Amino acid sequence: METLDLLLGGLGDALSPENLAYAALGVLLGTFVGVLPGIGPAMAVALLLPITYGLEVTQSFILFSGIYYGGMYGGSTTSILLNTPGESASVMTAIEGNKMAKKGRAAQALATAAIGSFVAGTIGTLLVAFFTPPLAEIAVDIGAPSFFAIMLFSLVLVTAVLGSSKLRGFIGLAIGLTIGLVGLDLSTGQARLTGGVLALADGIDIVVVAVGIFAVGEALWIAAHLRRRPVEVIPVGRPFMDREDWARSWKPWLRGTALGFPFGALPAGGAETPTFLSYVLERRLSRRSTEFGHGAIEGVAGPEAANNASAAGMFVPLLALGLPVTATAAVLLAAMRVYGIVPGPTLMTDQPDLVWTLLASLLIGNTLLLVINLPLAPLWARLLRIPRPQLYAGILFFASLGAYAVNQSAFDIALLLVFGAIGFAVRRFAIPILPLILGVIIGPLMEAKMREALDLSDGAVSGLFDEWLAIVIYALMVLVLVGPPVLTRLRGRPLVPAEVDERTHTHG
Repeated sequence: METLDLLLGGLGDALSPENLAYAALGVLLGTFVGVLPGIGPAMAVALLLPITYGLEVTQSFILFSGIYYGGMYGGSTTSILLNTPGESASVMTAIEGNKMAKKGRAAQALATAAIGSFVAGTIGTLLVAFFTPPLAEIAVDIGAPSFFAIMLFSLVLVTAVLGSSKLRGFIGLAIGLTIGLVGLDLSTGQARLTGGVLALADGIDIVVVAVGIFAVGEALWIAAHLRRRPVEVIPVGRPFMDREDWARSWKPWLRGTALGFPFGALPAGGAETPTFLSYVLERRLSRRSTEFGHGAIEGVAGPEAANNASAAGMFVPLLALGLPVTATAAVLLAAMRVYGIVPGPTLMTDQPDLVWTLLASLLIGNTLLLVINLPLAPLWARLLRIPRPQLYAGILFFASLGAYAVNQSAFDIALLLVFGAIGFAVRRFAIPILPLILGVIIGPLMEAKMREALDLSDGAVSGLFDEWLAIVIYALMVLVLVGPPVLTRLRGRPLVPAEVDERTHTHG
């Protein structure tokens, strides 16, 4: 009951005319940037981060919540109309959504994606409100050794388990950790990795890193592969759904929400796995399974709900533990650090007004997303006709302007170009960006917790194993890393289909 009262209080603050205006502006900006091809929510938030400077912290995060949910929604428009997912989590939406669009059902595909996003986002945000406070209370009792173990475990999961290549994942992580080490050592005051450049003594601003890696890196990558061909955008009428569409969509929305939220709330979650599982589940449960691959509405409704429920779930570890589990969450954490806010166990008690107003603004932003964007779907579709050269020239302009606005320093522009080149390189060699960004964000936090744990034990390494929770996490880490190879070896060589058929005929 206390949680409900706090949420209602947050809604009262978020519903002021000024805050509502910021929420609506965030939704429009987020959708505008997210709809454009190749620009996911992480890049949208990173690109628009500098425009929040000068705002009050509450208004800033209300604007961010709108940008975040708007960017998530925009990816579905690109997937459905262009068959070009703005991010990996929208891949499953593109499979059926684009097929629906080619059959003249683009309006229905956009509608089920938008309403599914609203349903999942609303339920997910309510779950965040009810799950985050108890998790934060538990986290207050967690010591430095356990926090270090949790952060290390999240990096291991993202790098070695969730990625397609362990080697590339660790390379990305190493790059991120190296960037995070630049600056003065907080204990000794010695310069690290600065190359004698005084401007690097305070470290590298995460905003410059994020904008360079996401925006400039993507622009350079697109420029290197630019083909001057006209973009075919499928016409969109006013999004609507008939009774049969509603009947086929509401269960996938709920199932997708149930799948997506737990994955988002895990300290190594992400939306790729639940969207894939949602698609597979809907294909198994559907009475029209033959439609899958040819434009089944369930294949849009379920994955889109899973995607947005996962997006809401990521606020649980971000607010309660200070752990970003996605690239977008990492950029949001960077924004909090800019304002001097330290997410973690004490955030709920230190700044309750900010937290509950933020959660309430997520509900409001999610509602505004549906109300504003359904009528504007044809307008967003026209944005997709912007030629790529002009589009990415604009992105480079705003990225440079944003990087300069951080410290009003021309040196940051040079750094932006360096990180743009790194962003291009990691795309060229298929190095995952998420471990890189998490390395930049979590690396310094891990170092602080490790030093705290070692200080308490007078420098003894055993200080890192001084709590039962830390020991359990290290055991899980070993199990996750060693378990799959061992199980594969114990099972022996898997049977190929031909061998299975041969043995079936032999014993049949």
